[in-house]
Amino acid sequence: MAKCPVCGADSEGKFCEYCGASMAEDTSAASASSAAATTEAEVKKCPSCGAEMPGNECECCGYRAGGAGGGATEQYGNEAATGKEEYGNEYAAASDEPKVTKTMESTDKKCPSCGGTLVFDPETGGLLCSFCGYTRELPKPENNTAFDELDFETAKNRASFDWGSAKKTVICQQCGGETVYDALETADCCPFCGSTSVMPVADSEDVMAPGGVVPFAISQEKAAELFKGWIGKKLFAPNDAKKSCSAKDINGVYLPYWTYDSDTTSPYTARVGYDERVKRGDHYETKTTWKNTSGVYSEFIDDYTVFGSKKSDNNPYIKSVSQFDFSKLRPYSPEVVAGFAAERYSVGLDEGWDIAKKGINQRLNSNMKAEIKKRTRADRVDRLQFSTVYDNITFKYLLAPIWLASYKYRDQVYNIVINGQTGKVAGKTPISVIKVLIAIAIAIAVLAVIIYLGNN
Repeated sequence: MAKCPVCGADSEGKFCEYCGASMAEDTSAASASSAAATTEAEVKKCPSCGAEMPGNECECCGYRAGGAGGGATEQYGNEAATGKEEYGNEYAAASDEPKVTKTMESTDKKCPSCGGTLVFDPETGGLLCSFCGYTRELPKPENNTAFDELDFETAKNRASFDWGSAKKTVICQQCGGETVYDALETADCCPFCGSTSVMPVADSEDVMAPGGVVPFAISQEKAAELFKGWIGKKLFAPNDAKKSCSAKDINGVYLPYWTYDSDTTSPYTARVGYDERVKRGDHYETKTTWKNTSGVYSEFIDDYTVFGSKKSDNNPYIKSVSQFDFSKLRPYSPEVVAGFAAERYSVGLDEGWDIAKKGINQRLNSNMKAEIKKRTRADRVDRLQFSTVYDNITFKYLLAPIWLASYKYRDQVYNIVINGQTGKVAGKTPISVIKVLIAIAIAIAVLAVIIYLGNN
């Protein structure tokens, strides 16, 4: 571990992980490197007034970036301000001026071998440089890592948010580039330098931070293979469509989910039926004898999952693949989401619970009928009516991995969704009219042969 001659940060390897400078430079070379870094091609814009800022201080308004490696403290004139700004409720209404935030210093890591950007690697669970292949291990979560279930009744941050109602300007720690994001986005890549732009996950008192992350286990290349295998099994999909989507068209994103636990108690009434075969003339009929029954059904609901986004709510395939193994959860850290887009919840805690109760009600209805049928040894159950009391409600707010892809076929766009942990694929494919006509012709020919053989 040595001091970088340019930014002063502790680093190892041939290049500084923070600013990318060569660790072989001496102090005098550092000055030359610092001067060379402020060439015309690399002149930055002042995040305060927008004027050109060749160095760390703006000559126009006095803005000065402080700290080694683009540290967390900034100064505007003589007034100090922290890099993490407090916004209040930035989602309450649309704002003409985007709020300003900075990417986290714990990401934007540079490869110590070549200076490239390190991103999370699903295959190894560590950080990977896609340029030179350098890898770095991340701390493994302990086997007994416990993820707290939060009490539903005492939770403070309960509101839903409108996607697109507020924006924020994100300043990259690496190059100083400014990008406007939706206020609900928490991670992406800097379009100027490619750094992993992970923003603070709870930069407002009204917003909850994720309690855990289900990391990607499926790589982009593996996701492309799964897509090819899935569409290859679609008998009537055109051959051209099967070749139209490649790995570069598939993008990984961490989407928000709520999970709810609850004890349920449901008093019910129902009617149970017992079938018997009776002879009516020369044939038999089924006669059902009905009896009324009642009781109380109890069931513990564990990790009922609700998709927490309104932005992607119009994509029905996301919900169809949103089954995750939550035993693979690991604590949230910026390194785990580095290199992927990530989205903050827009469906709030209360709205998510309302959605959960509808799904839980359907599950209870099915399970209750099965239990009544088993207990009474009946053949049928109908007219089931029940009401449910929910006790000890707890929840978790999590990020989970999804691969999203789209391809165009004859001017129509088709969306594909792949679970980034299990590899489950869902989506829609075009239909080849020629293949359908050929299948119909073959079916007619086979039917004709059967009829011919039957008549002879």
